[in-house]
Amino acid sequence: MPIVNRIAEFHPEITAWRRDLHMHPELQYDVHRTAASVVEKLKAFGCDEVVPGVGRTGVVGVIKGKKPAGSIKVIGMRADMDALPIEEATGLPYKSTIPGKMHACGHDGHTAMLLGAAKYLAETRNFGGTAVVIFQPAEEGGAGGKAMVDDGMMTRFGIEEVYGMHNYPGIPLGEFAIRPGALMAAADHFIIEIEGKGGHAARPHFSVDTVLVGAEIVSALQSIVARNVDPLHSAVISVCLFQAGSTDNVIPQTALLRGTARSLLPEVQDLLETRIREVVEGTANLHGAKANLRYKRSYPVTRNHPDQTDFAASVAREVVGDAKVDTNVNPVMGAEDFSFMLNERPGAFIFVGNGDSAGLHHPAYDFNDGIIPVGSSYWVRLAEKALAA
Repeated sequence: MPIVNRIAEFHPEITAWRRDLHMHPELQYDVHRTAASVVEKLKAFGCDEVVPGVGRTGVVGVIKGKKPAGSIKVIGMRADMDALPIEEATGLPYKSTIPGKMHACGHDGHTAMLLGAAKYLAETRNFGGTAVVIFQPAEEGGAGGKAMVDDGMMTRFGIEEVYGMHNYPGIPLGEFAIRPGALMAAADHFIIEIEGKGGHAARPHFSVDTVLVGAEIVSALQSIVARNVDPLHSAVISVCLFQAGSTDNVIPQTALLRGTARSLLPEVQDLLETRIREVVEGTANLHGAKANLRYKRSYPVTRNHPDQTDFAASVAREVVGDAKVDTNVNPVMGAEDFSFMLNERPGAFIFVGNGDSAGLHHPAYDFNDGIIPVGSSYWVRLAEKALAA
């Protein structure tokens, strides 16, 4: 079964929804306009229940099939709604109207595709059981997936399995990629505060130079992945912010570093936290400085369940054909808070190709509207097949 004909008919309408969302990006939990638009559409489609305010600003829609329920009675299908604090540089006619904010990760497309599927499913109801469409806030660093889970979403709506999708630049347009097990990394974050002894730049021997200490910490942190992590395992440590001083002739009293550590295995995650602390404290002590490390474990590994991964891949094959579904894609070191939902219920997360576009989180990125019929058809077939009588 290829692209759903009715979805193909919806394509211009779904594209218009997507571009409207693109023009009005909102950050983290502050997605009030987006959520209101989703609520309005779900109600217009005739969903049996539309519930806003789940996980603060998330929206859940309930669509009941008209056939007898099979072994699986309720599935959840999730899209994210939030944008990023990036100044858009696409020059598109529908570019962001909000300075400093843009949909640079394609969540506008994710929301639009799931809305398209919801419209079709509410119209046809050619399945048994219940399809639950989940529109989540705050994927970009706010753990909106956790907020919805903590708000009792899985139990409240009786969700037995849960599925997610993300566009992926570099994968050919409309092709799918998935794997069982670890698909995306755990994301930890750290803040390093260094205190030395400020002074005149011409008299460094009377100072404890926090720039030097910070620079050596940055360099030494890279040795952890190179010399402490098993070469057959994956890990990333990136220092992404270094603030110190305000002029060119004063050695600063303090310095601030911030960064992230990524891993796919629990033992590697533990190792990174331990060694980062040892490197930070040891390097500071070596120079007579003080360093305070604040380390936070954020999103867990996005880990696909084997049976649901096989099922998701079979649905993707029905939509685009065997040759366009990669079932052994390499894991990526980006993180995804759909992981919190997968920790609560079996399910699978799948990538759909965005073609040769700018990368995610890039100011020139744009979601490719050519994906829409593929992504929406995937959601429709997944619901109909999972909830077959």
